[in-house]
Amino acid sequence: MIDLTAGKPYKVLLRYILPLFLSVVFQQIYNIADSVVAGRFIGEGALAAVGNSYEITLVLLAFAFGCNMGASIVTAKNYGAKNYIEMKSAIHTSLFSTLAITLILMLVGFLTARPLLKLLNTPAEILADSLSYLYIYLAGLLFLFFYNVSTGIFAALGDSLTPFIFLVISSTLNVLMDILFVAVFKMGVKGVAWATFICQGISSIAAFSLLIFQLRKIRTEEKPRAFSKEALKDFLLVGIPSTLQQSFVSVGNIVLQGLINSFGTSTIAGYSAAVKFNNFAVTSMHQVGNGVSNYTAQNGAAGKDQRIREGFKWGLVIAASIGLLFFFVYFFFNKSLMLLFLKKDSRGAISVGHDFMTIISPFYLLIAGKLVADGVLRGAERMGYFMVSTFTDLLLRVGLAFALSSTALGSKGIWWSWPIGWGVAVVLSLAFYFVVMRKKEKGGNNTLHCSNGDRSKV
Repeated sequence: MIDLTAGKPYKVLLRYILPLFLSVVFQQIYNIADSVVAGRFIGEGALAAVGNSYEITLVLLAFAFGCNMGASIVTAKNYGAKNYIEMKSAIHTSLFSTLAITLILMLVGFLTARPLLKLLNTPAEILADSLSYLYIYLAGLLFLFFYNVSTGIFAALGDSLTPFIFLVISSTLNVLMDILFVAVFKMGVKGVAWATFICQGISSIAAFSLLIFQLRKIRTEEKPRAFSKEALKDFLLVGIPSTLQQSFVSVGNIVLQGLINSFGTSTIAGYSAAVKFNNFAVTSMHQVGNGVSNYTAQNGAAGKDQRIREGFKWGLVIAASIGLLFFFVYFFFNKSLMLLFLKKDSRGAISVGHDFMTIISPFYLLIAGKLVADGVLRGAERMGYFMVSTFTDLLLRVGLAFALSSTALGSKGIWWSWPIGWGVAVVLSLAFYFVVMRKKEKGGNNTLHCSNGDRSKV
């Protein structure tokens, strides 16, 4: 475990964020493997089916992310304040809340999967495969949620290495099982889904078991409560806005998927491949923002305000460096990357992916600034601010996608909506960050609160 309230900020953040970034690398390999195997071993239609279902799974992931952030921030605050009894009570509460949320989502998911796919204008030739993939994914939802919450708690305790180790093992297994089920057993899209199900299950059980073991090593004088109303309030205070933010983004992406589907299977396949690479880049920078969130929560609870500023500065440097790396690879080598998913004769799909990555990748520095600023705002529990910038980005992207795609730009108009939305959102997020920090300088009522009722300024 790393105490984020001590040591030089840039060294602490580098040591803490590096495993988080590497975790994203393997997590995205885990995700990309499904599409690579589907596209290369089954065909363009299978790639389109997996990609089409992917936008719906992102809504479910939004809820998992909300639970992750809620558990992470409430744990980090109490850990930073050295209040271990309340920390354990908060963890218990987070786990029970996550269980209830997951069961509800599984029920809703099974009832609405088919109508949602039809609402997306899913082509008839890929509907059955898309539905099979979704049903198996939903069956493993409990594994997905408990893995995310467990790793979020590890990260809140300053342990970013353990989640990384789990992801390395899980990602490697996923790639091997994808190939086994699809190339050897000829299970088609169902094989891709079952490989993910099994690997998520192994990761979830292992992460949750180790978390319980680690928590038992932290001794407390009193027995923590199994459920705490105060902890639930803190969990929901961060978790609900985080879920809403991510789920609305995912819903927006579903709307865009419906628009993309109207351009045909080749466009769907090309976008499905390219958006995986884009999500790789954005998620990597997003993980830096998540690290800054826990850093902010711990230091805010410990009353170390200046370290938050330093954390923002160095988080921005790290995220921007990652963004530049992805820009270089995606801008100059995008066609080679597309061939990981598609065969050379899928020229239409490859062309779509080339256009998408060439248009979007030069603007990764914009999204890096937004994600790090949002990380500070989340850690400081200023959820309303970062939601405003995110929703502005979403509304602009969806509106402009429909408007621009109806012009001579065609599908390229959809891709151009991304950087325009990002440009506006980064201005808003940075402005909100400076507003929050300026209020602190003036001694305004800008505080982080802990579950035990103590308050320390941010």
